[in-house]
Amino acid sequence: MKTIGLIGGMSFESSAVYYRQVNEAVRARLGGLASAEVLMHSVNFEEIVALQKMGRWDLAAKRLADVARGLEQAGAACVLICTNTMHMVADEVEAALSVPLIDIIDETARALKAGGAKRPLLLATRYTMEQPFYAERMKRHGIEIMVPDEAGRAATHGIIFDELCAGRILDPSRDRLIEIIKTAKADGADSVILGCTEICLILDPVKLPLSGYDSTTIHAEAAVEFALTERNAVRAA
Repeated sequence: MKTIGLIGGMSFESSAVYYRQVNEAVRARLGGLASAEVLMHSVNFEEIVALQKMGRWDLAAKRLADVARGLEQAGAACVLICTNTMHMVADEVEAALSVPLIDIIDETARALKAGGAKRPLLLATRYTMEQPFYAERMKRHGIEIMVPDEAGRAATHGIIFDELCAGRILDPSRDRLIEIIKTAKADGADSVILGCTEICLILDPVKLPLSGYDSTTIHAEAAVEFALTERNAVRAA
């Protein structure tokens, strides 16, 4: 079994989900009391959010690259950035490593294609929905994403940062997200990406108006596949 390196803390609410899902997947495959070989470096999310708000993605990239190198030096055979938004700096983090970086966007795209989804709605932070890094990487896999309108993007971003990252799960917010999904369905979306690693805390991907793809679960399962089969996780060119 290879050791999985997790860059967590963004937020720690979803990082806890990663840890549980990775270990549950290993136990399901190996049986008994098997659990994963995991190294996690959980950063102070308040510091990362401050850099996001200042637009200092260069400093955020340096911070995560340093963490990634530390995980590799400690014995990690692969590294995951346990958040969609910070994949904005995935290229810089990958460049700091000699082990594979398992990319959440690539893995989610593969799951979408396997499920026959072609026009997914993306629910995520404003950064992920509005910056080009996510849509452009999806296009490499032949997938065109949809995003909510301005009001929907603002509502989703607020639910993520003001509630989910703080451990608050509110029914009215769930209803609002379902409303956004229904609107996208009417506009032609054939699926929905839970494209923030906290959204799985409030939405069940199998109980939505559209086929749901939870990026957290997809990413965690990709890590376990790598750890147990020694698959070479190569980022798309």
